[in-house]
Amino acid sequence: MTAWLGALILAGVLATATLSGVFGMAGGLILMGLLTALLPVPAALAIHGLVQMASNASRILLHLKHVVWRVVGFYAIGAVATMGAFLFISYAPTKAVVYLALGLLPIVVWLPERYIPLDAARPPHAVLAGILSTAMALTSGVSGPLADVFLVRSVLTRHQVLSTKAALQMFSHLSKVLFYGGAILMAGGGGFTPPWLLVTACALAVLGVTLGARVLDKLTDQGFRSWRRWIFTGIAAMYLVQAAILFARGS
Repeated sequence: MTAWLGALILAGVLATATLSGVFGMAGGLILMGLLTALLPVPAALAIHGLVQMASNASRILLHLKHVVWRVVGFYAIGAVATMGAFLFISYAPTKAVVYLALGLLPIVVWLPERYIPLDAARPPHAVLAGILSTAMALTSGVSGPLADVFLVRSVLTRHQVLSTKAALQMFSHLSKVLFYGGAILMAGGGGFTPPWLLVTACALAVLGVTLGARVLDKLTDQGFRSWRRWIFTGIAAMYLVQAAILFARGS
């Protein structure tokens, strides 16, 4: 890996982790797109999972008192069941599929609540969120927007949404590390990044979340929900264009 590529990845990790520290999801979407553009898809998925685990762990620690553990427990049931099912499936998405998923998933934040009244505070909904989010993470690399729909429509505050979301996403990111990172290591480690880069990226992810937390404290709950939608919509449009280009080229 060249020095400029490593520097670009590290800069992207810090910037996107800061954004995630504020909105919980947008940073992860952007980082996944950046890694997909720079690295082979399996490596991008594994590295994204590892860095996001560090980012989410720091968010959990920063807002530990706000985590709704009951939701996490029921979500874990669905997530673990899905990981078990995927032990019998062999699949790796293409770059075009990843970009398409990155573009389509944020659209779910606009789904009318009256038509799809999802609420992670309800146990069956939390289990369903675990199933869907983990499946999407393993097939396309992203799942944040799905978990988001189950959380932002509940009565949770912005701090509860952010912290609980971080705990939920640990399962999705762990699944990517185990499935794709494990496959790369079993194949000899080709395409994986140097250990020093992974360690530095994780440290920068923690720093970014800490910086983002300061911005989060200055937002209102209403502003938090409003800004999320528009940021996600802009990101979605960018990725849909990229996916269309790749599909047109037959990539």
